[in-house]
Amino acid sequence: MKTARIFQRPKNSMQSGRSRLDVWMLELEPLKAQEADPLTGWNGGGDVSNQVRITFPTLDEATAYAEREGYAFHVVPAPERKLKLQAYADNFR
Repeated sequence: MKTARIFQRPKNSMQSGRSRLDVWMLELEPLKAQEADPLTGWNGGGDVSNQVRITFPTLDEATAYAEREGYAFHVVPAPERKLKLQAYADNFR
């Protein structure tokens, strides 16, 4: 049985924008671990299900899709937003 992980995308630390953070993503977990290629040493395998990422506007729609398709799923809670309020004058204390 395939397992899915449902989560909200975290904010990119390199940008200040908050675009597309309210979108929920469903990501399939691989059925087996990746194996190292004997020639190149790169990790890989024949399972491409871990490349599937589907976006949904709400958590309810994502869970409904997972139930309809028969996926076992777990929801990863959204990370708590931490604000660090700082004034420019604090640089000189």
